[in-house]
Parts: sequence; C-alpha cells; structure tokens
Amino acid sequence: MASDAARSSEEGFTSERAARVMAAACRSAGLSDTGAELIRFGENALFRLASTPVVVRIARGPEWLSTARKEVGVSRWLEGEGFPAARVLEDVDQPLSIDGHPVTFWHLIEEGDRKATYGELGAALRGIHSLTLPAGLELPPFEPFDKWELRLEMAPIPEDDKAFLRKRQRELQDKYAELTFETPKGPVHGDAHVQNLMVNKQGEVIVIDFEGFCFDHPEWDLMVTAVEHHSIGWQTDDQYADFVSAYGRDLYEWHGYPTLRGIQEFGMTTWLMQNVKESASVADEYRRRVSSLRDDDAPRYWRPW
Repeated sequence: MASDAARSSEEGFTSERAARVMAAACRSAGLSDTGAELIRFGENALFRLASTPVVVRIARGPEWLSTARKEVGVSRWLEGEGFPAARVLEDVDQPLSIDGHPVTFWHLIEEGDRKATYGELGAALRGIHSLTLPAGLELPPFEPFDKWELRLEMAPIPEDDKAFLRKRQRELQDKYAELTFETPKGPVHGDAHVQNLMVNKQGEVIVIDFEGFCFDHPEWDLMVTAVEHHSIGWQTDDQYADFVSAYGRDLYEWHGYPTLRGIQEFGMTTWLMQNVKESASVADEYRRRVSSLRDDDAPRYWRPW
C-alpha cells in the first residue's frame, strides 16, 4: 500500500484534493463541512466553514507537519503575549494529519471595511521583532532556500525553466554565503507582506500566517516590502515612506539589499509556479516572472497574486 506521502505526490495537490482532506478533517474534529468555501489556494488551501466561524488550513503534504506544529505553538504564544494575531481553536488537538496533509483549525477573523496599511505593517513587524521567545518554544532559523528544491522537483513547468531556475538558485546561494548581517537575531514573521495582516470589524490589525515564523535577523521581514516597492513598484512612494517611518529603517540602504532582492524575487516566482495548472492567468503570470528573471535589469511588470 502506498504511503501518505506517496499518494499525495502521485495525485498532486489540487483544490479538489484539498476539499476532500478538509471534509475528512472536519469529521475528525466534530465539525461540519457543509457549505464550506475555498477562500485561498496557494502554498496552502484555506476553507471557510459555513456552520461555524472557523477557517481550515490544509498543507501540501506530510513534510509540512513540523511547520504546522510550529504555527500552533506560535499562535498560542502570541495569544499569551496579548499580541493581535490569528488564534487556533482551543478545543481541537492539532495539527491533524489527513492522508498525509497537516490540517489546522483557526478562529475566523471577520474583516472590517478596510485593508491594513503599510504603516501598520511596519508597526506590526516592529512589535514582533521586540518580543522575547518563551522557554519551550523553539523556532528554526530563516531558511531562504528550504522550499525551492521541492518546488522545482514537483512543479509542472518546462525542463528548460527548471534548468535555468536551478542555476539561478546556485548563484543566489553563493551570494548569500558571502552576506554579513549586523543586527541581532530575534522573532521573525518570515512572510511579512501586507496581505498577512487583516483588519477586523473592531478596527484591530491582526497578524496572520505563521508558517515562516523563525528566529533570525529582522532583515528577512523588511526584504518583502522593500523589494515590492523598489524592484516591482507595488507601493506608492507615500505608502513605502509610511512603512519605513513606522518601522524605522529602509532596507534599500543596506549593502545586502541586492542579494535579498534576488532571493525574494526567486521565491515569489517559485511559489507561483506550483499552481500553473490551476488557471491560464496563473500560468501567464508565472511566464512573465520567469522571463524577467532571465534579465536582472529588465523591469518587473509583475502582478500581485
């Protein structure tokens, strides 16, 4: 009989498979999946239950089980600190493992009538970076390359793209090996973009998505918005100025910015390439990104995803 990992790999991670896993996880947790809605399909699949204010999060495969355990631990730590962040369900022993997919259950955050600002992102990151880890909660270092090889192995993209991306990966690893940081290590979100903030109906800014949480240099969190602004142009000058003012630093002025820019752009491209079969628009955006990576001086006319 095939293992959970083998079955997951053979079938592939699709929105249909994720829905079946979600339904089985709900049965195990004593929840109803009737009317559940897929609200996001990316690195994970997220479903909103209709029967209760809960979001079910499905990871791609068994290799993410330790990450799911970390997410649960981080959520409970931040709750204890009184830090405004997503909360796991208290009365479910989690994560579950369903057909090789780690599953976690989260309290639904009911969004208000506005999105978080870049100034609020800078303030949230400043708050996270000022926290002290409690005894018993161990966070890994930031691993900029840890998902790349698996993504390249599994992604349904042309072989010449894979060859190019593997060559680019080796180049970035060499540059990273020469990089020196001057800041102390501490808690880092690890995927610090403004979409990982939500504003609830009470106007409170909530930090979400703890998959990348780690213990490392704060530059990894500043990298995301710096690249989105300076390289891709997704924020106005005023929006980025608010981010810098709230946090207190512009990463663009640091000598290591070009290396982190390459790492961030590579990660954004390999994240998207996993889902090229989901729709023509995803496939088009992937081709746009990988094409521009072949020329470091080319404009990045990338679309947010």
